[in-house]
Amino acid sequence: MKIIGTGSYLPERIVTNNDIAELVDTSDEWVVQRVGIKERRICVTETTTDMAVAASQKALEAAGITSGDLDMIICSTITSDRICPTTAAMVQKTIGADCPAFDVNSACSGFLFALDTADAFIKRGGAKNILVVGSERMSKIVDWKDRSTCVIFGDGAGAAVVTEGDGYLASKLYTKGGDDVIDIPWDTTNSPFWKGEPRDTAILMKGQETFSFAVKRITEDVSYVAEQAGIALSDIAYVVPHQANLRIIGFASKRLGIPIDKFVVDIEKCGNTSSASAAIALDDLVRSGKLKRGDIIAMCAFGGGLSSAVNIIKW
Repeated sequence: MKIIGTGSYLPERIVTNNDIAELVDTSDEWVVQRVGIKERRICVTETTTDMAVAASQKALEAAGITSGDLDMIICSTITSDRICPTTAAMVQKTIGADCPAFDVNSACSGFLFALDTADAFIKRGGAKNILVVGSERMSKIVDWKDRSTCVIFGDGAGAAVVTEGDGYLASKLYTKGGDDVIDIPWDTTNSPFWKGEPRDTAILMKGQETFSFAVKRITEDVSYVAEQAGIALSDIAYVVPHQANLRIIGFASKRLGIPIDKFVVDIEKCGNTSSASAAIALDDLVRSGKLKRGDIIAMCAFGGGLSSAVNIIKW
């Protein structure tokens, strides 16, 4: 496959570190030093579907096709507005498409898992034009009393339209199953027969373990996938990483030997938008005008599951 159009959307409401300092014991200096975030966008009235639709419409416009040209919609999200219908189904209805639509969930790696799924459908001839979306309203599942997590996350959506082509060179998906490092439980209190402990739907995360997993997976998997694609790391024009922590990106840059200025970084203004993160960063890169035809991009993500994903794309 190849990417022919991208789009993204961020909510209008900007929430700074100083704003969060009014809710929990933190400060702008504390947050910037530990994760590199100064502000994030937070939904006030927008839903996960609203953001997905806005990003999708921009991607379709950039691709030069209409919703009627789509053969499939794949949406990555852990914050769908409903269990059913899926976010992808609501996007399909809203933009007026007539095609299969479904969600995937692999936490922050989800958009890259969805891209790989789209490539598989195109390779087997099951679809030609596919809309791939990552949309997350993380603000609804953050514990706003936990200063170690509430400062990290933001809301947003990113999308890409892919079609037949030779732009997807290699990929690697990885899962290390378990809830011991990152856990986002679902509410268990609805059933009158349930005898277990009730659990709130809120993000539980061990920061140091997440950090170590992320650096290891990025460095090992980018090197592996570059070798699979038959390229040297020096051939990579840009790295589009999941925006979780600026220090993670810095460590990965040093270990890979890829200059930090080749990494697309927007965490300062967006925060961690989970599976929308890499998609938003990709759209930022595309719209910057820096990309040239033939440039090699490495996209990488990591997160709950635990999961990680890397792909090599030729623009």
